[in-house]
Amino acid sequence: MTLPQHLVPSLDGVAAGDAVTVEGDEAHHAVVVRRLRVGEALLLTDGVGRLVTGEVSETTKRSFTVVARAVEDLPEPRPRVTVVQALPKGERGELAVEVLTEVGVARIVPWAASRSVAVWKGERAAKSLAKWQATAREAAKQARRAWHPEVVPLASTDDVVALVGEVDVAVVLHEDATEPLGALALPPDGDLLVVVGPEGGLTDDEVGRFVEAGAVACRLGPEVLRTSTAGVAAVSALLSRTSRWGG
Repeated sequence: MTLPQHLVPSLDGVAAGDAVTVEGDEAHHAVVVRRLRVGEALLLTDGVGRLVTGEVSETTKRSFTVVARAVEDLPEPRPRVTVVQALPKGERGELAVEVLTEVGVARIVPWAASRSVAVWKGERAAKSLAKWQATAREAAKQARRAWHPEVVPLASTDDVVALVGEVDVAVVLHEDATEPLGALALPPDGDLLVVVGPEGGLTDDEVGRFVEAGAVACRLGPEVLRTSTAGVAAVSALLSRTSRWGG
């Protein structure tokens, strides 16, 4: 059975034999809800590549201490994938974030597309972003990722155009595209970006601007997927053709 993982702010300087104390909500949930006990083995990560395997040596209601048995520094998986996710309605946003995290996306960019039903403004924007970030954090621990994804603040269409120009390969998912996703040439390394539109679909202007910036409009297949599942389907199809999933 894979060991449970816990996220800590920093593991700088930790070596085998050192004691690491975990505090706050992370520790409270582990000790009170999960009933973590002395002697249990687990994983600690800082979310940026360092992974500690150890055993619990002490617990309180708001903390637990782990003695490190092994420390690994893992490189960030390549290619690095960013998904621009148009805001879905209801709880479909958290669903998209959860499954994108589980398949290994490095960055999730919420996007206010022209036809997005959901609107993030003011206090709601802050709360919605925090919810997406919390969802990604918990999904990353569940997936035992040493590199946790970044969930950034809401992007405009201008911001997405700029992102397209920064990556090696950018894909815009569009049901009317003639280019199949499976025919897209992928670099062995570098940065990939996938743009996922809202329930109402992308506008011609949005597609045109992204393509002009260097993106390729691609279709997944004959079916039209929901915005909350299209991204994970596309990322899975792309990663299956890279060394990350292909061996």
